Amino acid sequence: MLVRTKAIVLNTIKYSDNSLITHCYTEVLGRQSFILKGILTAKKGSIRKSQFEVLSQLEILFDHKKNGKLQFLKEVKVIYPYVTIPNKIEKNALAQFLAETLKNAIIEEEANPSLYVFLETAFHWLDSHDEISNFHLIFLINLTKYLGFFPNEDHSDALYFNLETGCFDSIMPKEKHIDDDQLVLFKKILGMNFGGILVHKLNRTKRRELLETLIQYFELHLLGFSKPKSLQILNEIFDDVS
Repeated sequence: MLVRTKAIVLNTIKYSDNSLITHCYTEVLGRQSFILKGILTAKKGSIRKSQFEVLSQLEILFDHKKNGKLQFLKEVKVIYPYVTIPNKIEKNALAQFLAETLKNAIIEEEANPSLYVFLETAFHWLDSHDEISNFHLIFLINLTKYLGFFPNEDHSDALYFNLETGCFDSIMPKEKHIDDDQLVLFKKILGMNFGGILVHKLNRTKRRELLETLIQYFELHLLGFSKPKSLQILNEIFDDVS
């Protein structure tokens, strides 16, 4: 079955001397994997390695085989060329981190149009704004809406947030939880859109601590989710530039 859909590149790895495998999140069929045979040695062709940078937004055409783990692309077109993400070190580091997070978090081969729109909109915002130091915090919290574990905001005036249940508690939980200053910051970003970045600013230490907590939240609620390896690089770059 021929399928034409928009797609966002999650990662691309080398496969043999002249080929690549790319994992993409598609609007129509969820996560899909493609083999790009001979792309590293091809001198001509409509499909090029440069089209598969992380978070690239594409329109693709492929013959979808339900029982095939790797699909074959027939056409590829970049539909939203990024202007700043590839060229600004902090944005590129964010892109690597977010792409790895998505690759670890999204495993379903099924459509989720609202999630696709969220990702598309978020990356447009990232590319077109300069104040992005807290972008990933707001992104991760809002991503949980589409993955099924957005924090339950009932009793949000309580003194604790239980990371394992995803609920606020008035009594200190035995499980892993957030309290004190970090809880105040956590409440601030709940439901915040990306425009809130321009209003609320965090220092490096608080931002790093909250990011570690959010990753822990993902680990508790997504089976098999692992901390992105790019996290360390992201923290080092943001310590230098923000």
